[in-house]
Amino acid sequence: MNDERTVAYFSMEIAVRPGMPTYSGGLGVLAGDTIRAAADLRVPMVAVTLLHRKGYFHQKLDASGWQTEEPVEWAPDDFLDPKSARATVQIEGRTVHLRAWVDEVIGVTGYMVPVYFIDADLPENSPEDRRLTDCLYGGDARYRLCQEVLLGIGGVRLLRALGYREIRRFHMNEGHASFLTLELLRERLGGDGGGRIPPQIIDDVRRQCVFTTHTPVPAGHDQFPMEMVRRVLGEEPLLAHPELLCCDDKLNMTYLALNLSHYVNGVAKRHGEVSQHMFANYQIDSITNGVHAATWTSEPVQRLFDRYIPGWKSDVFSLRYALGIPPVELWAAHVENKRALVEFINREVNAGFDIDVFTLGFARRAATYKRADLLLHAPDRLKAIAAAAGRLQVVYAGKAHPADHQGKELIQRICRAAPALKDAVRLVYLPNYDMTLAKLLTAGVDVWLNTPHPPLEASGTSGMKAALNGVPSLSILDGWWIEGWIEGVTGWSIGQPARSSDGTEDRSQDGPALYDKLERVVLPTYYEDRPKFMNMMLHCIALNGSFFNTQRMIQQYVLKAYFQ
Repeated sequence: MNDERTVAYFSMEIAVRPGMPTYSGGLGVLAGDTIRAAADLRVPMVAVTLLHRKGYFHQKLDASGWQTEEPVEWAPDDFLDPKSARATVQIEGRTVHLRAWVDEVIGVTGYMVPVYFIDADLPENSPEDRRLTDCLYGGDARYRLCQEVLLGIGGVRLLRALGYREIRRFHMNEGHASFLTLELLRERLGGDGGGRIPPQIIDDVRRQCVFTTHTPVPAGHDQFPMEMVRRVLGEEPLLAHPELLCCDDKLNMTYLALNLSHYVNGVAKRHGEVSQHMFANYQIDSITNGVHAATWTSEPVQRLFDRYIPGWKSDVFSLRYALGIPPVELWAAHVENKRALVEFINREVNAGFDIDVFTLGFARRAATYKRADLLLHAPDRLKAIAAAAGRLQVVYAGKAHPADHQGKELIQRICRAAPALKDAVRLVYLPNYDMTLAKLLTAGVDVWLNTPHPPLEASGTSGMKAALNGVPSLSILDGWWIEGWIEGVTGWSIGQPARSSDGTEDRSQDGPALYDKLERVVLPTYYEDRPKFMNMMLHCIALNGSFFNTQRMIQQYVLKAYFQ
C-alpha cells in the first residue's frame, strides 16, 4: 500500500484534530484542510510534520489584557499510533534518533491519508535532543534550524524507513521543510555531494519538488547564519554549493526551495504577483487557498445542505445551487449558530451579549499588520454609529506569538477599549483561539471583519469559513478577498487602494472608510433590509463557498503540480 503513495506533503504544523495542539494558526489549519480534501478526492498522499509534545501554547489574558503562555498538556497516544520504523539525522555531530506516530485522515469515500508526526523524544537521544520536537515555533534560531533538519531530512528518511519508495512529488508547505531537497540530492548522489553536481541530478530533484510560499515580506522567510548551519549539519558536502543555498553568509530556506522546485506558487492571485516581484528570477504561479467545507460548515447549515444539495460533501462545487435554499431557512440556521455563540460568550466571560444585536467577528493571529484595532481607532465615532445606525457588539480572538511584544500590546489595547465602549458597544476578547472556537465564531457572527495592511495578507482563510456558513465579509481588498468580493453581494470592501507621492499605498483613510461603510451600508442593511441581507448570505455560499474550498484547491495542485 505504501508504494501506492506518490505525493508527500510536508508542513511544520498540521491541524488534524481540535484536541491535538500541533498547529499555531492559518498555516497548520490550511495543511489539515488540504489533507482532508486529498482524502475526499482519493489523492495518493502521505503527510509529514513534527509532533510538538508541548503544543503551541495555552493563552491566558490577565485583568489588563496582557497575554501569558503555558505549555499545552496532551498525550500523543490518546490520538496517534506509534510506528516501529526508525531513522536518524546528524546534529552537531550527534546521532539523533527519530520515530513516527501516525494519524489516519478518512475522506468521504473512505479513502485514507496517513499523517506522520516526527518524534525525537527517545531514550537513545540526549536530554537536549529529546526536546527538539517539543515546541512549535519555540526556542531560538538554533532550535528552529534543528527542527527544520528533523522535518526535511528526517522526514524523508522516516518515509523511506516506513516503506514509501515511490514518491513522485514532495510538496513543501512553506520553506520550513526545504532541507528535504538536500536529502533527495544526497539520495541520487549516493551520499557524495562535495564535487560538481551533474545538472541532470539537479533537474531530477527539481522535478520531484513543489513549493508553496505563504509569506509576502522578505523578513518572514527563514534565514540562518552559515556558521550556525555548518555547526548543526557538520561536514555536509552539499553546503559547498552556494548556488543552491543563497545568500552570502546566510542559508535562505526559501531560496533553497525555489532553486530545487519545478513548480512554485503563492496562495492568492495578488500574493502570486507580490511573490513574483520579490523573486523576479523565478516563475511563480498562484493557487488560491481554500477551506475544507465539511469541516467548517456548522451543523445547522450542513442540515440545510443535506436537504437541498445532497452530495455536496463529495462535490463542493454543487454549493452553487445554494441560491435555491429558502432564505428564511438559512436565516433560521444562522440564528441557531448565533445563539450558540452568544451563549458561549456570556457563559465564559459574562459579556452580556444579545442575540438580537448585530455582531462583528475578528479572529486571527495577533500581528500588528493585521490591524485588529482599526475598528477602535475613534471610539467616540464608533459609539455614535451604534447610536444612530443600530446597536453593535464585537467579538475578538487570536494569539500573539510569545516573542511578539507588539502583538501582545495590540491585544491589550483592544481589551482596554472594552470598558470605555461598554454602554454603547459591547466588546470581548476571547482567549485561546483554536479550531473549535474558530468554527463557533465564523458561523455565529453576522459579519466577518478583516483589516490587514495590503499587500501583507497573503491569502487569509477565516472569511472563507464564514462564507460557507452564509456570513458576509467586511474587508480590506487584499489576499483572497480581492477574488471573492462582489460589493453588496458577497460582502463589502473597506476603502480603495490609494497611492501616495512615493508610490506606496496610502492607508490613512481605512479607518474612516470602515466607519462610513458600517454606518451607511452594513448596519442599515442588517437592521432595515433583512431580505437583502439574507440574499447576500445565500450568495456567500453559492459564489464563495462553492469556490474557495480545498476540493477546488487540491484539484488545481493535481493538474498544475502533482501529476503533470
